[in-house]
Amino acid sequence: MNKTQSIVVASLLVSVGLMSCNSGNMRRNPGKIYTPDMTYSRAYDAYTQNPNFSDTQTSRVPIKGTIANNIDLPDHLVEGDTNAYKALSTSYRFNDAELTEGGRLYMIYCGICHGTNLDGNGPLYSSGKFPAMPANLKDGKYLSMNVGTMYAAIKFGKGLMGSYSSQLQTKQRWQVIAFIKKIQSENGGSPYIYGTTTSTPGSAIVDSAATVN
Repeated sequence: MNKTQSIVVASLLVSVGLMSCNSGNMRRNPGKIYTPDMTYSRAYDAYTQNPNFSDTQTSRVPIKGTIANNIDLPDHLVEGDTNAYKALSTSYRFNDAELTEGGRLYMIYCGICHGTNLDGNGPLYSSGKFPAMPANLKDGKYLSMNVGTMYAAIKFGKGLMGSYSSQLQTKQRWQVIAFIKKIQSENGGSPYIYGTTTSTPGSAIVDSAATVN
């Protein structure tokens, strides 16, 4: 190999080497992409049209018959079926942390009407913006109210109280009820039975056809 050929070969090697280097974000050619349709996939915003589905909707409903992770089975209660309400119970048992969470949820969704002390004197009533006093959950009528009726009130609403089914999931409803029953038990109500002596998070087992989690 003569001198000229050596220079040409060396120049080519240097050029190839320089071309293969990524010179600090200034490289213009990233090379070949194996699956460009995945690398540069098109994103669709929620509630926009999407040609990939027959109904053209980007937002999809859950697959029929499926239940999201950590969500309970539906309780199948029908509004107005008071006999079903009275028979409804739960086998959930809550540790201290879960009961505390029930209290937090109560303060968010219930305390504004029923009061932080469960006496019906919540901010909405004490401010004069609500004409009728909400239920005093420490009153004898409510101290003995069965949990199924309370659950139905949360799910469907009662009187001027609206439904909270979209705000509280099944377990959360029972946590709120357990919190209320704990306070009621300390104010002349029935003994509290929804606690657990272990630190294991509450679990539920369907005991009978009338028991729904």
